Amino acid sequence: MQTEKVVDYIVNWLKDYALNAGVNGFVVGVSGGIDSAVTSTLCARTGLDVLCIEMPIHQAESHVTRAHEHIAQLLLRFPNVSDTRTDLTPVFETFKNEVFFDGDQATVDMALANTRARLRMTTLYYYAGLYKLLVAGTGNKVEDFGVGFYTKYGDGGVDLSPIADLLKSEVYELGKFLEVPESIMEAAPSDGLFGDTRSDEDQIGASYPELEWAMKMDEDGKTIDSFSGRNADVFKIYKRFNTTNKHKMLPIPICDIPNNLL
Repeated sequence: MQTEKVVDYIVNWLKDYALNAGVNGFVVGVSGGIDSAVTSTLCARTGLDVLCIEMPIHQAESHVTRAHEHIAQLLLRFPNVSDTRTDLTPVFETFKNEVFFDGDQATVDMALANTRARLRMTTLYYYAGLYKLLVAGTGNKVEDFGVGFYTKYGDGGVDLSPIADLLKSEVYELGKFLEVPESIMEAAPSDGLFGDTRSDEDQIGASYPELEWAMKMDEDGKTIDSFSGRNADVFKIYKRFNTTNKHKMLPIPICDIPNNLL
């Protein structure tokens, strides 16, 4: 990958889109992970206004520390960057007190995890409306179009997606070029939706390099019968997530009414 040229291309794309939309810049939720770090840095390089927002909900301390480190260095490097913090923990707790829990614990935990992401989306759009900004998505290609590892109308609810055509490994390449803090470059990827340090790999059952391999094999038309051992396990995991989460990747179904009924 021609990293510098890719960076310049994305930055110009972001800037052109924002100017054509008549907005002032971008708002990005910063989590302490590689995707939000790269996205916020790319937005900062446009020279337009960039608001970085921390939105903790019972957040693991390591995530908070990395987010602080990243935002601090962005503020030093780019005069067009500002930041704010919205503690959503009280909002989340109030929500929990108002709903009932009907189901096994794993189902409840997942529903609450997705609620965290949707509260953050609401917060991002509040500030986007306040300051005339676009919500910049932080999903990469493997998450958005491979395994669908994001929350529908949560972190999937954005105005534009600058890194959604980049594999996770390519996001890391950009991160190195953009001088993202080493603490983020070395941290295990995590969605941070459970209030602990569990990684994406812990949840999915496969690493991003493995998922990238499976995604390519699937695009090449391979089937589970082509593999054995760990490769077969990984391919099966990929296909399960890809199939289950397909509804996130496709347009919302529309019930087309036949003309003779209208």
